[in-house]
Amino acid sequence: MPRHEKINYVEYPSRDLDGTKRFFGQAFGWEFEDYGPDYAAFSDQGLDGGFFRSNLAARTETGSALIVFYSEDLEGTLGKVEAAGGKVVKPIFIFPGGRRFHFTEPGGNEFAVWAEPEA
Repeated sequence: MPRHEKINYVEYPSRDLDGTKRFFGQAFGWEFEDYGPDYAAFSDQGLDGGFFRSNLAARTETGSALIVFYSEDLEGTLGKVEAAGGKVVKPIFIFPGGRRFHFTEPGGNEFAVWAEPEA
C-alpha cells in the first residue's frame, strides 16, 4: 500500500526496452506488464517502477540517482548479470558498508549490487 509522502515508484529510460525486459527477466526473474509499445512496468521488486522507451540512459557519470540491489552472494549475482547480457562498469570493490559492483543493462542504465563485508 502506498505510504503518504514516501518513495513509491521509480521510472527509468531505456534505449532498448525489449533488451531491458529480457535482461531483468533472466538475471533477476522479473516480470513486466506492458502499457503500450513504449512502457513496461515491474512490481514486487523492493520498489515498483517501469521503463520507458527513450534515447537517454541513467548513468551516475551524468548525475543520475543510482538504484542499488542487495545480494547475499555478490559473485553469484555478478555471474547472473553477465550471463544475462549486463556489462560490469565497476568491478567488485570494497566500500565502508561492504562490497559492491556497478553494471549497465542493455538499455544503457547503470545499477549497482552490494553485499555485506566478507567475514
